Amino acid sequence: MSTIQEISQKNDAINYCVLIPTYNNHKTLKRVIDGVLKYTNHIIIVNDGSTDTTKAILSNYPDLEQIHLEQNKGKGNALQLGLKKAEDLGFEYALSIDSDGQHYPDDIPLFIEELKNSSNKNIVLIGARNLNAEGMPRKNSFANKFSNFWYWAETGHELQDTQSGFRLYPVKEVNKIKFLSTKFEFEVEVMVKASWRGILVKNIPIRVLYDPLERVSHYRPFKDFVRISAINTWLLIIAIVYIKPRDLYREFKQKGFKRFFKEDLIGSNDSTLKKSLSIALGTFIGISPFWGFHSILSVVVAAFLKLNKTISFAFSNVSFPIFIPFIIYGSLKMGGLVLASKKTFEFDQIDSNFDVKAHLIQYVVGSFVLAIGMAILFGLIGYVMLSLKSKTQVKHG
Repeated sequence: MSTIQEISQKNDAINYCVLIPTYNNHKTLKRVIDGVLKYTNHIIIVNDGSTDTTKAILSNYPDLEQIHLEQNKGKGNALQLGLKKAEDLGFEYALSIDSDGQHYPDDIPLFIEELKNSSNKNIVLIGARNLNAEGMPRKNSFANKFSNFWYWAETGHELQDTQSGFRLYPVKEVNKIKFLSTKFEFEVEVMVKASWRGILVKNIPIRVLYDPLERVSHYRPFKDFVRISAINTWLLIIAIVYIKPRDLYREFKQKGFKRFFKEDLIGSNDSTLKKSLSIALGTFIGISPFWGFHSILSVVVAAFLKLNKTISFAFSNVSFPIFIPFIIYGSLKMGGLVLASKKTFEFDQIDSNFDVKAHLIQYVVGSFVLAIGMAILFGLIGYVMLSLKSKTQVKHG
């Protein structure tokens, strides 16, 4: 079995520090610090305005980097200060550990070993606790499942534990992110925004200790739940309105139409009917008069109807700028037929100065009629082509 010294030498191969935010945890603080010192003396402690004997305890560790705040400003603020200090000191990674004694410093090598073995060094590692272990409060298990759901909804990725405070951060990448949170909800915001920036967020199993006689939790059930729910709601709105359409656009642009057609349209495991309905949906939304919201709607509605979001998004781009005059002209013609309007238009009238507002009702009505017609047409063509392709693959398979 490796000695503490051997483990420490292995850990030194990674340029990291340990960040300990603390607030009124005098019962467990010394034990946590001494446990971390077995593995590294690169420690940053942020005393978040403690009013107990924390200052006296920390006075026994003059060689460790310390930040003392006069007033309590929240765990998120303490972590951000610690991460900035870590970057100033030249560390590439910061491993945060709570000072309430629930984490085992002896699990530090697990994070370092995982980082060393990972091909992707741009990574956030979150310790996954066994929330079904004996002595674990049931409310923690429920809260974590609730948080896990929010994370999946906001990023599309799944995690086993999203509330653990035992984490490893890539310092420079995280410090580039702008945050709104200063309290417990920061740990939600940081992992969601890290995922949005392409940083890998991953769980690794750790142990956990819950001793009700010595552990002091500063989590306020009502206030902090409201704050966490508020930040999750805001992040979900951003994910729906901007992040998901952005990611799909980037993917589509990177692949190009030929590769998209081969991988997402032909190669998708979805049924021919589901793909065809996704084509129809995207086409309908792309032609409909929801200018500026086509991408968002195509993703949201496809998700709601459980259709293929990528295909729907791609076909919503039928309203490319070069096609807009044709769509407006076709909509006005259709609107005129439906409303029996005597207003007639020639195609050369549809230029950049054309005033759609003056013929708004005719345009909107015609737009929906055209959208329905083109959606049916594109959907049927897609169904026929995909069916033929499927039969050909089966025949040659």
